[in-house]
Amino acid sequence: MFDWTVPDEWTIRDAYVADEAGNRVVDFRENNLHVLGYSEPVDRVLDLSELQEHLYSLPEQPDAIPYRTSYYRRRWGFCLSENRRKQLKPGRYRAVIDSDLKPGVMNYADLVLPGRSEREILLSTYVCHPSMANNELSGPVVTMGLARMLAGMNRRFTYRILFIPETLGSIVYLSRHLEEMKRKTIAGFVVTCVGDERAYSFLPSRLGNTLADRVARRVLRAVEYKEYPFTENGSDERQYCSPLVDLPVVSIMRSKYDTPGFPEYHTSLDNLDLITPQGLLGAFEIYRRCIDALENARIYRAVIPGEPQLGKRGLYPDLSTTETFAAVKNMMGVLAYADGAHDVADIAGILGASEQECAAIAGKLSAAGLLEEIA
Repeated sequence: MFDWTVPDEWTIRDAYVADEAGNRVVDFRENNLHVLGYSEPVDRVLDLSELQEHLYSLPEQPDAIPYRTSYYRRRWGFCLSENRRKQLKPGRYRAVIDSDLKPGVMNYADLVLPGRSEREILLSTYVCHPSMANNELSGPVVTMGLARMLAGMNRRFTYRILFIPETLGSIVYLSRHLEEMKRKTIAGFVVTCVGDERAYSFLPSRLGNTLADRVARRVLRAVEYKEYPFTENGSDERQYCSPLVDLPVVSIMRSKYDTPGFPEYHTSLDNLDLITPQGLLGAFEIYRRCIDALENARIYRAVIPGEPQLGKRGLYPDLSTTETFAAVKNMMGVLAYADGAHDVADIAGILGASEQECAAIAGKLSAAGLLEEIA
């Protein structure tokens, strides 16, 4: 599976830290973030000073429980708020984690909705962050809404919709479907952090100029948003855009993960109070507009090397004047940018012409056998 090995499956049933009187001072049943993800089983009695080596908290956010995991090194631990940690009194404590680590399965789901074209649009979201609302639940919720919408559409394109564990899930999926996805994918989106009502965030693809990038920027012009450089990535776009994969995948978010604008990120503060129906609906609408733009996009590619002779096809005036040059300027522009990478709306923006005029020109050139529509 490329350069990775899927770790053993982790099953947890209970976990707690109890004081000398048997009171649970840290309890997995109270909040599942209280246990370090992937903790190995343990049942030990130890002094507070030794227990402290296995505790994780956030001094800068004293009321928050951090979300922490350890996949590739065997360890155990508990996460708790800094305030609760300070309340622990010297003495003996019993630490219990009832868990298993053994060979198993990694579950994921994919849904492929066929369209009139085999060319594909990818929607990918992840299902692996326990108790996270914006940084987990919001992505699958919005993606499910988009899937239901797409299922009822007369689709031009085929849609590949993934519900996977972050990082390992995308790597496993790519290892099984890479050649097909490289051949078919024209645009893709990682759907995450889409539930709050803050300003939008845009993370472009590694190359920054794919069809997905350009459509996303056109749609986002209607709202307040901040664009981040690709180097500030941190989700599955790292896998989809890696050099030997290089799929045209971007991410449109509300509050971007791991930024000052999202202080609740990877803590218990990322709860249902943070996300709202209005926030989720806003993100759904942005993605719906991107899908509409893609469904209505027309992408052409020239079929003749060099500049074709337009005159013999009745597309170029037989008398060269200033007026006739102006008349064919946009036609030459459409030919120049009909490279299979720019859609008609892109070309119109480059030329400063209307999308309708460029679409009409492309239609004429296609009818004359000079362009082929590829998407």
